[in-house]
Amino acid sequence: MKKRSEMQLALQMVSGYGAEFSAWRMPGTNPAAYTNMDSYVERAKLAEQGKFQMIFIADTPVLSNNLGPQTPMFPMDPMLALMAVARETKHIGLVATLSTTFNYPYNIARQFKALDVISHGRVGWNAVTTSDPLAAANFGARVTERKERYDKANESIQIVQALWGSWGSDAWTLDVEGGEFADMDKIQPINLQGQYYASRGPLPIPPSEQGQPVIFQAGGGREGLELAGKYASGVYANPYDIASAREHRQAIRQSAVRFGRNPDDIKMFAGFMFSLASTEEEALDRRKQLMNFNPQEITNRVSYLGSMIGIPLSVNLVDIDKPLPADLLKNAYANPRDPRSPIALKLLLQGLSVRDVLAHGVINYHPVVAGTPTQVADFLEEWFLAEACDGFSVVPDVSFDGVADFVNQVVPILQERGLFHKEYEGKTLRENMGIPYEYGMRDLVH
Repeated sequence: MKKRSEMQLALQMVSGYGAEFSAWRMPGTNPAAYTNMDSYVERAKLAEQGKFQMIFIADTPVLSNNLGPQTPMFPMDPMLALMAVARETKHIGLVATLSTTFNYPYNIARQFKALDVISHGRVGWNAVTTSDPLAAANFGARVTERKERYDKANESIQIVQALWGSWGSDAWTLDVEGGEFADMDKIQPINLQGQYYASRGPLPIPPSEQGQPVIFQAGGGREGLELAGKYASGVYANPYDIASAREHRQAIRQSAVRFGRNPDDIKMFAGFMFSLASTEEEALDRRKQLMNFNPQEITNRVSYLGSMIGIPLSVNLVDIDKPLPADLLKNAYANPRDPRSPIALKLLLQGLSVRDVLAHGVINYHPVVAGTPTQVADFLEEWFLAEACDGFSVVPDVSFDGVADFVNQVVPILQERGLFHKEYEGKTLRENMGIPYEYGMRDLVH
């Protein structure tokens, strides 16, 4: 089993460019990387060179941002992107999101298990619900209330697991002399009927080297924690500070125990963004260059920063390249509803300009470190040793050079500190995550 003293790393692939949607304009980047599967393969190979446990592709089945100045948020199709990567890699795990709300369990089971067999046991499914009305409209549907979405998710995962196990683990006989390809007594229908989903089965796919794909989960709240505790071996989370991260990880582990599971068999990956350079100043300049590609986005971010600290801000009201005037700052406070606000206020009170504060990533979706490889490694070490997570889902600002820089400059520091492995533990995703073999529907303690 994998040691707790070693963190795990997932490379979040986004849409081929990086965390910042203006990354497509950076020098050296291929502007057409969105449709170039070779770019995904190249980044995955770099991550494999760095011994990352997995690559991760998030997804929501909808176009949700402005493609005038920005790139899409997700790849064209996560499963096809992973298929391209699977054929060109040998060790790294391949994890993708697929909604339980707008996909039939049989299709989910078939796609992921087939890819798991093709990749020799390296696949994971991030099972999530979908609440975006625009995504629902793509399926001619409407968004249902939260309880129903999670009830559907429970049914979906149970049926998927049952389908994965419907081809008996020893059913594939390949008896050439006797003329038996498989023992049909061990390949049986599942005949599951729920309120929302049903499936007869069986699924005509044998087990992979890890049995079946690893289940991941992303989503908070009581229902999300319950789903994770029942089924997940990996959880993608978005905490913004150590305290909330530790609290969320502990809640996940407690949920696992409630359902009769070993809490060590579920790993929490905290989202993390970075910009690397030889100095912190150069890293911040890199982030400011990315922001400058989209002036309207700067306008929006300045306004949002104002809401985080309780004072009106706009590019017309203040000079964003200077510190905020003292008469404005005296009324500022950290918005208690936004966990990012204390960091934003702290930086402003230190006398940083508005542009520099934004460059520090204070309104990004994940915590951001803009700095040297040592600064990035220090951040990861602090969170990990504080038991705020079991690993990180890392997102470079720009994939073109960010992945290689992390692999070549940050990973060696983590390895030297004994925080990250130097070789893969095995051939499958389960082995490399330190979680047990699994096949078929899990028995749960309720």
